[in-house]
Order: sequence, then C-alpha cells, then structure tokens
Amino acid sequence: MHSIDWIVLLLTLFGIVIYGIWKTRGSKNLEDYLAGSRSTPWWAIGLSIMATQASAITFISTPGLGYDSGLRFAQFYYGLPIAMVIIALFFAPRYFHLKVFTAYEFLEKRFNRNTRLFTAFLFLVQRGLAAGITIYAPSIILSEILGWNLQFNIWFIGILVILYTVSGGTKAVTQTHKQQMTVIFIGLFVAFGYLLYYIQEKTTITAVLDMAGKRDMLNALDFKFNLEDRYNVWSGLIGGTFLMLSYFGTDQSQVQRYLSGKSLKNIRTGLYFNAILKIPLQIFILFIGVLVFSFYTVYEKPLSFNNAKMEWLKQNESSYYETFAARQEHINRKKEKASLSPADLESIRFEQDLLDKKVEGLVKEREFSTKVKDTDYVFISWVLRWLPVGLVGLLLAVIFSAAMSSTAAELNALATTTVVDFYKPLGPEFKDKKSEVRWSKLFTLFWGIIAIIFASLASLFENNLVEFVNILGSLFYGTILGVFLVALFIKWIGAKAVLIGATIAQLFIFLVYFAKDEINEMFAFEISFLWYNFIACMIVLLVAALAQSFLGKEPKEQS
Repeated sequence: MHSIDWIVLLLTLFGIVIYGIWKTRGSKNLEDYLAGSRSTPWWAIGLSIMATQASAITFISTPGLGYDSGLRFAQFYYGLPIAMVIIALFFAPRYFHLKVFTAYEFLEKRFNRNTRLFTAFLFLVQRGLAAGITIYAPSIILSEILGWNLQFNIWFIGILVILYTVSGGTKAVTQTHKQQMTVIFIGLFVAFGYLLYYIQEKTTITAVLDMAGKRDMLNALDFKFNLEDRYNVWSGLIGGTFLMLSYFGTDQSQVQRYLSGKSLKNIRTGLYFNAILKIPLQIFILFIGVLVFSFYTVYEKPLSFNNAKMEWLKQNESSYYETFAARQEHINRKKEKASLSPADLESIRFEQDLLDKKVEGLVKEREFSTKVKDTDYVFISWVLRWLPVGLVGLLLAVIFSAAMSSTAAELNALATTTVVDFYKPLGPEFKDKKSEVRWSKLFTLFWGIIAIIFASLASLFENNLVEFVNILGSLFYGTILGVFLVALFIKWIGAKAVLIGATIAQLFIFLVYFAKDEINEMFAFEISFLWYNFIACMIVLLVAALAQSFLGKEPKEQS
C-alpha cells in the first residue's frame, strides 16, 4: 500500500478518535455518560442507529453477496420499515416516559427483577460475543488480503474504539458515528463512480445490466414461500420484521442510540429516518457488488480472490492449478478488445462460469476450508488493485470506521447494561456521581478487553464467522422480543409465566440450531436462521399464555 494511502487512513481514523474525545470530555454523571444528557437531535439519532448496524462486515460482505447473487439479500431488510413504525409507536414512548437507561429496566417495572436480569443476561451473552466477531471478521480479511498481522489488526481496532468510548460514553459514540457515516458514504460513492467509469471504458452500462438481469441478479423480489430459503419476500417480511423488532426495539446497543433523544418526536423521526433510508442504502451496496461482477466480466479477473486458496492449489494441486491458470489467462485475453459487444460479454461470461465451477468443484472435493467466504474478498481486492492512490486509504478507512462504529456502540451498551441492570441493583451503592461514571468507564474498558480477547481467539472456533454474526443474533433475539411483546400488549400474563415461556423458547432454539445436522438427516429439512426469531417469539407468547392459565391469577400491570 502506498504511503499516501497510509496517511489518508491514519489521519481519518485518528481524526475521528480525537474529535470524539475532545467533543465529549467531562461527563459528570450517568445521565451525561450513559444517556448523552438526553439531548441528541433526530438526524444524529438516525445516523447513529444506521452506523451501529453498519459494521465492517456490511461493507466487506454485502458487495460480495451482490457479486455472487445480486440483489436477493435486500429482502432480508424488508421487515425493517414495519418494525421501525411499531417501535416508534409502542416501544419508544414507554422507554422515553420512564426515562430508563436500558430497555430491560422497563421489564422490572412491568414484571419483576428476575425477568429484567434474565433478558439483560441474554443480551450480554449475545452482544459480548458479537463485539468480538465484529472486530475479528474485518481483521482476518484485511490480514489475508494485505498481509498485515492479524493480532495487530484486532488490537488496532479495539484500542482505538476503547479510547473514545471509555472517554466519552454515549456522547462519544454518537459524535463519532456522524463522522464515520460521512466517511462511509463518501467512500461508497467514490467506489460506485469509478466502477461506472471503468465499465463504460469497455462497454455500455446497459449491456452489463442486461447481462446481470438475464442472470436474475437485479431481482430483489422472490415470492416463493420456503422455510429453508434464507432470502425471500416472506422471510424478510415475517422473519425480518421480528428480527428487526428484536434488534432495534430490545437490543441495548440500538435502544441506547435513541434513548439519548431530546424528545419523543426526535426519537420517532430518527427511527423513521432509518425506515426510509436503510433498504435503499442496502440495495445500493448490493448494486456495487453487481457492478464489480460486471467489471470483472470486461476486465482481467484473478483465478480466485482468495490468496490462501491459490497458494493451497499451487502447493497441493499444481497440475490442476496450471490448467486453471492457463484457462483464466485465455479468458482474460478475450477481454482485451477495445469495445465488447453483448455477444462478447455472453461468451466471456459462459467460459468464466464454467471455469469457476471447475475450480470450486475441485476445492470442495478436496475439502479445502477457509475462515472467510471467497466473496468477502471480492470488493476489497478490487479496491486495492483498481482505485487510485489515496482513495485506497479512504476505502480502507471506510472498513475500519464501520468496524469502530458498531463495536463502540456494542461496548457502550454492554457497559450500560452491566452497570444499570446488574451492578446498581445487586452491588454496593455508588459513593457519589463521579463514582458512577468511573465504574461505567471501567466496565466499558472491561468489555473492550473481552471483545479483543474473543477476537484474538476467534480463529479457534468454527469457520465462516462472517455468517455467524447474523446467526448469533437470531439465536437470542426472538426470546427477548417475546418477553417485550408480552410486557407491552398482554397485560394478564405475569412474571412467572413469561419466564417459563422464555426459558422453553430459548432451549428450543438452541436445540434447533445446535442439532440442525441431526434434524436435517432425520427429516431432510432445515429451518433458515431468519425464522428463529419468529418461532421463538411465538413460543414465548403461547407457552406464557398457557402457563398463566394454569397459574390462574391475573397480575396487575406495574408500569
């Protein structure tokens, strides 16, 4: 990487960190440190919510999904506008009027402390693991692509995030999210512009889009109902709505973003801001992936974007590698024409698809394994090879900024939940307001170190951790959402019944996921993870209602 790119990268990242520390110094109490003085305007809430969800995985993996399967993944988000409206109308008013620091405080007011601790504990487990993965996933990809030391990447991201999150708390997270989202938007539009420029040098945009359309890459609407299919309209509208309700309505890393709002109107406007913009943004990022696919149809393409796979082929299957490499070179030579017609594109794409299938077939047959999907290397490989000096550093800053933005929100939420839901009700009393802030900072540092340690050990766990970050939330979110829906809408169900329902739902989802191979072998059927949220939530509601009917006594609402 050129020295100018290093300067751009480091100035961008350190500039964001220094700005965040400077703007948020001197928090005097928990209201300042954990709730941002409840003074955040709607646009900052909207950007902060978006930045929290937009991890580095989004900007590495999503263009790869677009490259591989077009716009299908956008259906994952179709339930988001519905969820945002429900949260704005029902969840946000309760949180705002009660002036809570965490979503789980509301559950103690409605049920009892055990219910609050149960859901807060599920959040800490899920988000504590996720914080490590959001650091690890971009670190492993950058390590393998750039040759950087993996542990250096992990500690570099982790320490930068800890610096400003410990210093400024919620205010620092919100302030830095504004700069990080600015960098992210600029970087994406730069990449989009250069892709269009390069493609038009060899053919027309109409021709490549026509080719992508014939491959069904521009279709973001699949109406076939299939529980085994991860991405279709129904999984997005039903499973996606429940997932987004859980994430934005009950996950403290998101709830904390809008608990700092200066008014209920500001909070609702920030939520609607995301309801309107998130799907177009996601389609735009996927479309960048489609353009990268089109780009490599008209420009020289490597045999694989995964350097580790190429080294493995060279060392273990040298004869096959030489044959494949020669065939790839032949295909690349066909792209050297000054202008490529639609017929040329179809011919090149046919040969490329055939070669790709042969390579993947051999790799699968020989059981070569990797911790990251090949498509996750596509976008970053293009950035490093085809963008001018300086802009490479900017796009790498996008990836690091995204990693920092989501991780900062996670650490901030983990510390808040630990202090407010566990330490304050169960531990010794704080001596004074300074002591409250000091302990909050210590718990932020604690969770930061835990996230770095987990990220450092993540290579010891199962492969495809980039996928796992989406699955992880679905293992817990449905249960937590079920408890909140009972709290908000089913007044005659009490604490004992809802805890019975939540426990059974959580155990059932664990069984479905961890025994999925055995279940698939027995019934030749596997439920997509996106449906876990809907299933767990329904189990909580049904079992809690049944349990309450046996318990007999209707509780009084406590909120």
